[in-house]
Amino acid sequence: MADQPTGNRSTIIAAALIFFGLLFGGYFLPDAVNYLAQYSVWLAVAVGIAFVLAVFLVFWLRGRYQRRHGR
Repeated sequence: MADQPTGNRSTIIAAALIFFGLLFGGYFLPDAVNYLAQYSVWLAVAVGIAFVLAVFLVFWLRGRYQRRHGR
């Protein structure tokens, strides 16, 4: 891995951060939704939808960044 350019290292770090962020969020999402459902079902649904949309937002922003910087 010593002969790889820094672009590959940056990509691997970004992928690891995204993966662990999704893993962490997905692990606690059911508990958060169940807790919020005690107060409002609509709030629980909104949090679930926001999590799914956040996944797509992260990948869209990452792709936009890479297109702008010619990667």
